[in-house]
Amino acid sequence: MSRERASAEFSHSTNALPDEDDEYFEQIRSYEDFTTIDWIQDAIIERNRRLRANQKLQSVYLGYRSRKETIIAWLWSRLWRIVDAGQSWFVVSLVGMCIGINAALISIVTAWLSDLKMGYCSDAWWLNRQFCCWEIEGGDEACDSWHSWGAVLPVRWTVYVLFACTFSFTAAHLVRAIARYAAGSGISEIKCIIGGFIMKGYLGFSTFFIKSMTLPLVIASGLSVGKEGPSVHMACCIGNLVAGLFSRYSRNQGKMREILTASSAAGVAVAFGSPIGGVLFSIEEMSSIFSIKTMWRSFFCALMATVTLSAMNPFRSGKLVLFQVTYDRDWHFFEIIFFVIIGVFGGLYGAFMVKFNLQVAAFRRKHLANYPVAEAVTLATITAMVGYFNRFIRIDMTESMSILFRECEGGGDYDNICQTSVQWPMANSLFLATVLRIGLVTVSYGCKVPAGIFVPSMAIGATFGRMLGIIVKALYRANPQSSMFAVCQLDVQCITPGTYAFLGAAAALSGVMRLTITVVVIMFELTGALTYILPTMIVLLVTKAVGDFLGTTGIADEMIRFNGYPFLEKDDEAYNVPVSKVMRSDLHTLSASGLTVRDIEERLRSTDVKGFPIISDDASRTLVGYIERSELRYVLERSRRVRNIALETPCSFASDREDHRQVEAHADLPNMASGPAVGIDEDICMEIIETTATPEVLKFWPWVNQTPLTVSPQLPLEIVMQLFKRMGPRVILVEDRGMLVGLVTVKDVLRFTLAEHHHVQSAWSEQEFEGIIEEVWTWTCDRADAFTSWCRRLFRR
Repeated sequence: MSRERASAEFSHSTNALPDEDDEYFEQIRSYEDFTTIDWIQDAIIERNRRLRANQKLQSVYLGYRSRKETIIAWLWSRLWRIVDAGQSWFVVSLVGMCIGINAALISIVTAWLSDLKMGYCSDAWWLNRQFCCWEIEGGDEACDSWHSWGAVLPVRWTVYVLFACTFSFTAAHLVRAIARYAAGSGISEIKCIIGGFIMKGYLGFSTFFIKSMTLPLVIASGLSVGKEGPSVHMACCIGNLVAGLFSRYSRNQGKMREILTASSAAGVAVAFGSPIGGVLFSIEEMSSIFSIKTMWRSFFCALMATVTLSAMNPFRSGKLVLFQVTYDRDWHFFEIIFFVIIGVFGGLYGAFMVKFNLQVAAFRRKHLANYPVAEAVTLATITAMVGYFNRFIRIDMTESMSILFRECEGGGDYDNICQTSVQWPMANSLFLATVLRIGLVTVSYGCKVPAGIFVPSMAIGATFGRMLGIIVKALYRANPQSSMFAVCQLDVQCITPGTYAFLGAAAALSGVMRLTITVVVIMFELTGALTYILPTMIVLLVTKAVGDFLGTTGIADEMIRFNGYPFLEKDDEAYNVPVSKVMRSDLHTLSASGLTVRDIEERLRSTDVKGFPIISDDASRTLVGYIERSELRYVLERSRRVRNIALETPCSFASDREDHRQVEAHADLPNMASGPAVGIDEDICMEIIETTATPEVLKFWPWVNQTPLTVSPQLPLEIVMQLFKRMGPRVILVEDRGMLVGLVTVKDVLRFTLAEHHHVQSAWSEQEFEGIIEEVWTWTCDRADAFTSWCRRLFRR
């Protein structure tokens, strides 16, 4: 009996269409929330799907008799192959264009809302300050169309604070009421999702819509958070929504991860105007396994996103981001000393930010989990009240960086920042902005609104770097004859403080994210200056060395560990223990024979494991194979429809030679070594069950993986971790000379590694941090009570 005839006869006898059965099986096999993908099983299913598609094409091609019909069928099959191969490129192109459009709209709305706190345009209320005074010479001072909210400082300050409160309240309320997944940065979760973690709803339409709506409000409120991290989250939402329209990706989680990886690259590309930097970010930070095919698609998606953003030109300046700048001067070798200082600052800032932000996150989870709106409004209010009086905190962070990066010549003097007469007050203002921003970013990052860490860290580094640049320039002017500045005698404008701000931004970003090559490329694409690649590399190498010395990891990895997500890091630490120390020994197994349908259904009801090892009936506990929970359910329910089996029907998971001969006859394959039912259609498997079993026995063996991934109990844990990271199995079985002794999952490995890392903690424990908060709260309440008592006495008089 041929395979096509067998499948047709079985489908006819069961009155069930193969497509309907495929959809039913996929519905049963769909991954549950907060579970992990089994990449090996997904690869097998995708391979079977390709085999079935090729066999359908061959059957159509062989069904024609005339030469004309044969040629038409051949051309049609080739056209189908071209369309199938080009579908992925079409999807990434569409995803990239949608990401570019979304980024442009968010940039326009954010700029208008940020300027709305300062004033309004009388000619057209929908214009921000830049476009309101677009054709006016002399800057904003000579622009009569732009009106501030008041002529006196208290009025302007009050309106500024009220707008900040309104924006933050609206954003936090929308996130809490509609889409809680829209809060935070999203990079940590996206890393886990790309790694195979299932978080249903995290990339849904409601999350994308609310995050796109609230992100401009959050940035305009003045909170010390950025939009670059949320841009990656929104880009992945777009990739998930667009690719979900195509069955090739909606039915295969592994294929969907390729689109999400490309989307994350496009998200960084539109955030920094850096398509190559976006691809490197997805390689260095987001994906642990990165194929050449995925790299090219990521680059193409990032390119389409940046081209779309450039075509929309949201800033009307021809630049992709507001803080893009060009440097014409070269640097000098004596400045390497100060570049090293900037690198040390970046490493120290990253360590401080990561350590203290985790303590704030623990305090927030314990005490502020039920007050997300109040927390966001309070932080925005404090930031607005304090930051209004500092010129570098009052304005938007991206606008602040665009000012700090500039050279003093060619209109780069903002608020007398380049004037020698006020250089020390300006340095004091930059130092105060650095300190205040560090504190505000530490407590603000992680609150329940869309919040990123990229731009705030860059703004901190920019203020510090510009301050250092002003100090170096002042030293040169005070000691022009010093041997250190001998080369400057031939260069009137020897020191460029804007380049120090640029390098400081790179150092701070690298320090908190623990990125190196990506930051170098992003900074190069922001400036286009080859001469500053070497200083950037020096700064980032020093930053990395300081971070390694302090034992700091990136904020995204720390948040993954803090939230308990099942994600293995890239580091190769030696634990010097075998896998037997980590594996589970209390297993839920199934005997190869001797079970009934009732026993299997009871086992499914009483357990929630995703699969069952199959062992022999004797005392040797020899490993026979492994079967997924979803496949057990599918075979039971479909067999019940076909044969109306009874609960006492015996079940068998073992096969004999006659069964193997029939499989090879149906599947036309040499062996079954690659997994369960390789190349065999679901209908064929059910037919084998029907034809090889007696009426009293229900056989499951065509669905059993007879070659599951196994390791020895003495294998080092590091090798098992590499197997999880490179191959992506859901479970690895442990057998000793053929006998099943245990199994290990990613969660088991993480549980052990977290226990090992438990002793390596910050000197500031959660209790000590809470003690500091309580002391500050007590002091504040005492001062408030004293002020209230003083006011009462004053009014009584």
